[in-house]
Parts: sequence; structure tokens; C-alpha cells
Amino acid sequence: MDTLLYGICLAVGLIFTLVSAVAGHFFGTDHGGDVGTGGHAEAGFDSSGLPGISFFSPTVLACFVTAFGACGSILSRIEATRSVWVSAPVAAVAASVIAFLVFLLFNTMFKRTQGSSESRVSSLVGQIASVVGPIPEGGMGEIAYVQGGSRYTAPARTTNGKAVSAGKPVRIARIIGTQFYVEITD
Repeated sequence: MDTLLYGICLAVGLIFTLVSAVAGHFFGTDHGGDVGTGGHAEAGFDSSGLPGISFFSPTVLACFVTAFGACGSILSRIEATRSVWVSAPVAAVAASVIAFLVFLLFNTMFKRTQGSSESRVSSLVGQIASVVGPIPEGGMGEIAYVQGGSRYTAPARTTNGKAVSAGKPVRIARIIGTQFYVEITD
């Protein structure tokens, strides 16, 4: 009976992984929805917006189920661990270790492959930028700033509502959403 349970876990985990890989390859598209995971379901439910996956992502959970089934199948064939009371806890620990290693592997891989074109907005406050599209009084213009060796542009308003002509240096005071609020530098 326990061998059947382990076999089912192994099969379900493998089938889920294969179906996810095939469906993700052929049907996986990003429809612009973003909950901090970059639009990837395998990232789990994490609102940090940082690259990586959650420990409770479908990928890691499928890895746990597959490893539990495989380890349990192996342990149930060894005389010393044949009892389900021994094989199940040992298989659960082994599966947890394997799932944790997969979790670490994916997070390390995602962090290393993260492109430098995505800037960390919070580090921009206080940085000097240049007005590239004039900011009218009480209106919005455009600024350019450099971060990580790349030049970016963003919509901007002045904190005091005053106009600023193109070419003037400004300091980024705060950022709300995608809109930058700047102050004229002296």
C-alpha cells in the first residue's frame, strides 16, 4: 500500500512537471498582469517584485512531491526502512531537503540572470537628473537619469509646481508609482 502511495506521488509530480513545462512553453504568455512576480506563475505568490520564486511555488511543491515519491519508493525496498513509519518521515525529510535545494538553485539562477536594465527605483531619490522635456508650471515634463551605466527617462513634475526648462539639472525628491517629483538644484 505504501509503495502505491509513493508511486502515485512520483507519477503526479512528474506529470505535473511535464505538463507545466509543455503548457508553459506553448501557452505561456505575459498578459501585462503583474503582482510582483514578473507575470510568471512558477514564481508563486510573492509581492516583493524581486527576481526569484517563492518556497511555496508550484515548481518547488511539485519537486517536493516527486522527491517524496522517489525517496519513499527507494526506502520501502530497503529492509531497515521498509516500514511506512520509518520510510515516510525519512522520505519527507529528504524531499524537503531536495525541494529546498531546488528553491535555492532557482533563486540563485534568477538573481544572477536579472538584467541590469531594471533599475532599483528607491535608490534614485537624491540623484541628479536632467530635464529633457520641459516641465510646465503645474504640469508634467520628462527627465533623464543614469543608473548602472544605463540612461533612463521618466515623467516628472516639480515638487513646488514651478516650471523648469529643458537642459536644467534637477534632484529627484521622491517617486510615486512611475512619476518622479524633482526639485530645482542651485
